[in-house]
Amino acid sequence: MAADSMAIVRELTQRFIERFGVSPKVFRAPGRVNLIGEHTDYNEGFVLPAAIDLATYAACAAREDSLVSVHSLAFGETREFALDARATPSHDWSDYARGTVSVLRKSGRPLRGVNIMVHGDLPMGAGLSASAALEVVIGYALCELSDIAIDKIELALLCQAAENDFVGMRCGVMDQLISSCGVADHALLIDCRTLEMRPAPIDPGAQIVICNTMVSHELAGSAYNARREECERAVELLGGKLLGVTALRDITPQQLALHGAALPEAILRRARHVVTENGRVLEMASALEAGDPVRCGELMNASHASLRDDYEVSCIESDLMVDLAQRAEGVFGARMTGGGFGGCVVCLVEPRTIDRLIETVGEEYRRRVGLTPQIFCCAPSEGVGPVFV
Repeated sequence: MAADSMAIVRELTQRFIERFGVSPKVFRAPGRVNLIGEHTDYNEGFVLPAAIDLATYAACAAREDSLVSVHSLAFGETREFALDARATPSHDWSDYARGTVSVLRKSGRPLRGVNIMVHGDLPMGAGLSASAALEVVIGYALCELSDIAIDKIELALLCQAAENDFVGMRCGVMDQLISSCGVADHALLIDCRTLEMRPAPIDPGAQIVICNTMVSHELAGSAYNARREECERAVELLGGKLLGVTALRDITPQQLALHGAALPEAILRRARHVVTENGRVLEMASALEAGDPVRCGELMNASHASLRDDYEVSCIESDLMVDLAQRAEGVFGARMTGGGFGGCVVCLVEPRTIDRLIETVGEEYRRRVGLTPQIFCCAPSEGVGPVFV
């Protein structure tokens, strides 16, 4: 575990002991960066994320009653709720915890009361899935402290249900699944229909660099749900012409070219992004396995252009960051990552040029936008689990 992570765990443990008077168990769930495959998961397509070494940590200890008390060091707030009470959203950070508890209870699992304190180094609203990491670490910790064995894929599905049905964000399963099932030093090719997964090694000669634009536009939540509705409309219109179509996953580029005229222009562009993105994901997984970072970069660049032009979920700041990164020495490719409208850009970079990239891209972005970006390397990490100090 990195020194910064150990410092977080030590602080969290000490603060927990000061607040609750007992030593906790500590669990960790990572954030994620999606190398390619954006907005394909809820279309039952393919994604290629990696769990990263930034994470949400939960210090926990069992209680004697049926209360769940969750304290966030980042927000300086505590939320308490009874396990047997009807859960209602509060429309704040605690809904991710409350929703996860609710779906676990509805699944018939006999949870016990717990005290939980959460902290981490994942930036909120940056497209690195801080919300999914919070759901996954809460769900895992509750099961561990209640002596409940749970499959990590099932945990991811329950956490997705919490975000869909309780929080109200109609996300796919990718974020929760990679936070649960990440593999160190690998990306994970995920078939979001079957949930089959295949690790794809990341060549040490092509390191992952994340560039946080430091902007998060309010449009993100509503536009995310709107894009999903547009994809469902495309399936509805094309399903009458093509047998066996239940999701955009089922449509080939050739079929879309043949029948796309039946779709309104905006919906055609949404469908075109998803259909072509699925192909790029599969090709990039093969390129990673072949040790071909040049081809990986070309696919990432094409993905960003599709997200910008066809899916329309980028923004001026993300486009600028991508452009600056793509022009920098040693960068194989760069694209926005996450739901869109701000957040982070992911790059594949030759290690020898990383320091220069951080300096030049950061300086030019700051000059043109007036914000100082966070630019840093990250390492593909394991999924959720206990932390042993």
